[in-house]
Amino acid sequence: MIQALQLILALSFLVLIHEFGHFTFAKIFHVRVEKFYMFFNPWISLFKMKKFNGKWHFRFFSKNEEDLAPDTDLTTLPEDDWRRYPDNTEWGIGWLPFGGYCAIGGMVDETHKSEDLAAEPQPWEFRSKPAWQRFFIILGGILVNFIAAMVIFSMIIWSWGTDTLPLKNVTDGLYYSQELLHEGFRQHDQILSIDGEEPEELADIVQWVVLEGKRNVVVLRGQDTVRLTMSEDLGTRCLAVINENDRIEREKERQDNQYQRSRYVLIQEYVPFVVDSVLPGNVADLAGLQRGDSIVSIDSVKTDCQALVQLELKKHPLDSITIGYYRNGEYRTAAAFVGDQCKLGVVMKDKTQFYQVVHTDYSFLEAVPAGIAHGWETLENYVGQMRIIFTKEGARSVGGFGAIGSMFPPVWNWYAFWYMTAFLSLILAFMNFLPIPALDGGYILFLIVEMITRRKPSDKFLETANQVGFWLLLALLIFANGNDILRFFF
Repeated sequence: MIQALQLILALSFLVLIHEFGHFTFAKIFHVRVEKFYMFFNPWISLFKMKKFNGKWHFRFFSKNEEDLAPDTDLTTLPEDDWRRYPDNTEWGIGWLPFGGYCAIGGMVDETHKSEDLAAEPQPWEFRSKPAWQRFFIILGGILVNFIAAMVIFSMIIWSWGTDTLPLKNVTDGLYYSQELLHEGFRQHDQILSIDGEEPEELADIVQWVVLEGKRNVVVLRGQDTVRLTMSEDLGTRCLAVINENDRIEREKERQDNQYQRSRYVLIQEYVPFVVDSVLPGNVADLAGLQRGDSIVSIDSVKTDCQALVQLELKKHPLDSITIGYYRNGEYRTAAAFVGDQCKLGVVMKDKTQFYQVVHTDYSFLEAVPAGIAHGWETLENYVGQMRIIFTKEGARSVGGFGAIGSMFPPVWNWYAFWYMTAFLSLILAFMNFLPIPALDGGYILFLIVEMITRRKPSDKFLETANQVGFWLLLALLIFANGNDILRFFF
């Protein structure tokens, strides 16, 4: 419920400011905005208000009025009929919480069809304005989402600062999954460069090698420098393994409501498995493990880091094992019975207790350029990942509202909420910039063509293009949320 609440709040805020971007530029260029709604309101509205005759008027749970014919004489309408005052914007809240809209007068979109605009263009209509003004009215939503992301990132950095773990501080090197070991990596390898560029953090390695497909990697192995060439299909193979692990974890969760999913580790800092605390009554407690014990083997298999311990435990559900560990420098063993969750029931010391994390505080003037740089880098990384979406495994990983909601933490955290909101704002800006009819990018494309050719597309053409774009977007929405449903049940 907390994840769902965060998702609804974030998307509502982002859609609201997106539509407000359109609204602002429409007002700047004296274009009438008929309605401004948070959420959609088919048939009825939860709440709406409008100012006319010098005061605000309010309605709750009211039916939507029928649209008037273009040639209707407004003076014949009753004084209390809101349609009599089209110059003033109707503000409202709908009941379908999947977005919102800003109905701009004289614009063919989801709120107007071409036949609704049969009368001669009026000076206050969108269609009567020069192409460059219409361009900025459409661009306004994208622009506001982009700026909002940069502002939020800047405020996050100003409020919380940044914590980074430079790879040069990870003196024990990295842990590599089986997929990366097949590429020639060895445990403890330190990555020096990828396509000639030095990665600063672990996230750089995942982004460049797995998601962007960079292939030439130089590692430090002991005292030797080794050059590796990654396979072209490494990204899709890694994604396939992650998807399969997620399927197995979901299946276990369905069989046992108490089961907690374990995340598949592709690559991470080489962190020893040192017990920070033991949960009473669990496997480790019954085996006699204590705070400070360092686990180095499971059934004589070397497991000198957290990922290897967890990987080996998965091989022994409902099985007896022998745990090898060090306590105060002395090697010991302990017998234990592992349950179906394949967990020891301990809290491990995290990487910050082994490697030096760099915390940086920022003044307001420092946070602004840092936030902009971080936002731009985040957008570049997101765009760089798009190549993998058009593969079979990438398509399987596409998710809808459920997948997006799961990205929020299950407990309320202001840092995580605002960071995810900024990230989604960037995605919303990017997706709306794509030249797809029914999205802002489709309108922008038609306007650019109009400015170049000096020929304006007909209202009927725009309506048809919007209908095609709408069905494409609906198909994508069904596909993405269908993936969520399949993942939930299968």
